[in-house]
Order: sequence, then C-alpha cells, then structure tokens
Amino acid sequence: MRILALAPLLFAFPTIAQAQEKPDPARLKASVEKLVGFGTRHTLSDADDPSRGIGAARRWFAAELARLGDRCGCIEVANIARGFTGPRAPNGVQIVDVLGFQAGTDPKRVVIVMGHIDSRVSDVMNATADAPGANDDASGVALVLEAARILSREKFRATIVYAALSGEEQGLFGGQLLAETAKERGWTVTAVLNNDIVGNTVGTDGRKVADRVRIFSESFGENDAAQALQGLRADGGEDDGPSRALAKAIGQVAGTVPGGLGAFLVRRPDRFGRGGDHSPFQKLGYPAVRFSVGVENYDAQHQDLAPGKGDTVDRMDFPYLAGVTALNVATIRRLAAAPAAPDKVTIGGALASDTSVKWAAVPGAAKYRVHWRRADARDWTDHLDVAGTEASLKGVIVDDNFVGVSAIGADGAESLVTFGRR
Repeated sequence: MRILALAPLLFAFPTIAQAQEKPDPARLKASVEKLVGFGTRHTLSDADDPSRGIGAARRWFAAELARLGDRCGCIEVANIARGFTGPRAPNGVQIVDVLGFQAGTDPKRVVIVMGHIDSRVSDVMNATADAPGANDDASGVALVLEAARILSREKFRATIVYAALSGEEQGLFGGQLLAETAKERGWTVTAVLNNDIVGNTVGTDGRKVADRVRIFSESFGENDAAQALQGLRADGGEDDGPSRALAKAIGQVAGTVPGGLGAFLVRRPDRFGRGGDHSPFQKLGYPAVRFSVGVENYDAQHQDLAPGKGDTVDRMDFPYLAGVTALNVATIRRLAAAPAAPDKVTIGGALASDTSVKWAAVPGAAKYRVHWRRADARDWTDHLDVAGTEASLKGVIVDDNFVGVSAIGADGAESLVTFGRR
C-alpha cells in the first residue's frame, strides 16, 4: 500500500465559523447523481470497466479530490489496497480505499472524515444489478467531497484525511483497512467521522425528522485490555472514553453552527444490531463516531429497484445533507485547528476536600482547560483555565465529581477532553 509523505505546510488559523462558506445542496446532489450514474458500485463489481462499477466510481472520486488539490496545492491523493476474504467475498476481493491528505503542521496527527463508496441491492452477492446507493452511501461520499472543497481553503495543525472506503457492505473491509493502516503508520488519530446514510428526512412510516442527526458512539474499545477496563470502571469513566468524548464535542459544536442541526447523541456503537466502518477504529481505541439520519427509510436501503422500493436520489433531502455536512465541517475545523488532547490526566483527592489534577504538556497548547461536573451529570458544567500542567480544584470533592482536561491553542481551538483517572 502507498501512503504519501505528508510535508508540513505554512500554518494559519481559519477565521470564525460564521465567516466560512456553507455547504451547497446543489453540489451535494450533483455528486450523488454522479455516483448513482455508475449503475452499481458493488464491491465485487467490475473494477476495470471505464464507466460502470466500483472501479469507475473510485477513479471519479480520486479525480475530484485531485482537482481540488490542484486548486489549492494542498491535497495529495493516494490509494491503499489489500485483499480480503469473508462470507460475502468467498473468492477474495481487492479492497481499495481512496484517500486525500490535506497536510497540517503536525502531519502524523489526523482527523478522518469518510463514507463508503460501495452499494448493494437485496442480495448482498448480486454484483451486476443496478444498485444506485444514493443515500447508502453516496450521501456520505458527497459529504466528504464537499467538506474537502470548503476546508481545502484553510490550513490546520492536524492533517485532514478525506476517505472513500470500499467493502463496507461485504464486511466493513475498507474501515478495517484504514484503521489498521493508521496503526501501522503510527498516526495519532484525533477523530474519525464516519458518515453513512446521512441524506434523508422521511422515514419508513412517513414521519419526518429534519432538525437533528444521530451521532453513535461507544465508551470502550472492543480490544481494550481487561485491566484497563477494570480501572476505567472503578474510576467511573464509562461515559467518557475517546469516542464518547468525541460525540460530546460534536454536541457542543452543533450549538455553534448558525441555523444548524441538533446532535442526537446515541449511547450505542451503532444502530441496534448493526455496524459501520467506524467500528474497526473503535476496536483499536481510536475516537470514532457514526453520523446517520434522524429517521431511516428501510424501504430505501439494500433493496432491489421496484415501485416504492430502492435507494434512489428522489428520496433524499439535500438541504438536510448540507446541514450534516456543515456539522462535520465545523467539527473538523475545531479539532484540526486545536492541539492534541492530553495523553493522560491523573487525579487525586481521596479523603480530601480538594481535587488535584496533573497531566503532561501538549505541544502547541497555549493553555489547558480543567473541566469538572457532578458525578450524576452527563456534560461538563464547570471549568478552570490554567497555563501549567497541574491544578488544584478547591472545594471539589473527588468522590462527587468527574474531572477532565483539554488543550487549547492560541486561537482558542479546543481539543477533546481527556478523562481524569488515578
């Protein structure tokens, strides 16, 4: 697999969010229609056909990213690939993820925004029938391109990775490939924003939900060591793992987007009994969430084309998709501009009326924000800004409160909050 070296860029912070360009519903629709026009994007479809199938779709996405890169001189495009075999790919398949790298001044720290480019119909093994996959998941891929168009005009600390993944419907292969690549390459993963089914507002039963988007997260990584989980449980951190901290940050960002969507934070890794490409990242302990619509239309997912059935463009709401894109862009803007989150936060205060907090210095941090909340609250309610790497919270009894620390840059951009533990 090939990953381009990411050279540092000259650094300048973006201006405030209100002054930024908004996502364009017309552009999003054009991208979805283009992807639908490839007929099928099934992972097992012909990868070499010039106009139909997943190969043609991937090449188009790469060309669009390259065009944006030529305009700004800031995005390098590369593919990563590996063979996978599984129940839905019994003869094996070459999985290709198309990536665009917008290098930051900290090239090894990444914020990933992604969607899956493959599609399917009712029979998951049918690689030849038309499978438009408009909402699942041309919507997510279109969002990634629109985010790249807007954010490529700015420069950040972290490197932004724009990704179109293959093989989601056959076994989350593309997510696994990118998550394992991140680990192999030693990337510091600040956030993974997986956008999958993000473009409709009318559900199967006719109800309309156009004011919010669901953010799915989990607190523990599936592969976390039992000893680490035991310590986290003992310290009360069940709701403050990396992915849950990311979801809470998105909830905060949602309140800053003028006229934006609400963030419905679902304390579940994904929809009930289902999964997505963020799951392999969560397993490795990376902060990863899934964006998905406020209400799903199950007749427009994984369906053969028939009257009243099928994942087609006409069932989508592009102003809503623009709202989901705006929330992604605002989240990326905050986290890519901010320093990294503190690696570890240590607290003390047993048998005392005050709580002590210590952490290691974070490169690029101008100050730190010590957060705390009562142990029966979900969100941080109080904070104290300090210049050093320790603090004493007078009158805050550790038995009754949770504590965390974030790093803040000179422009005020804030990292995720790292939960305080013994």
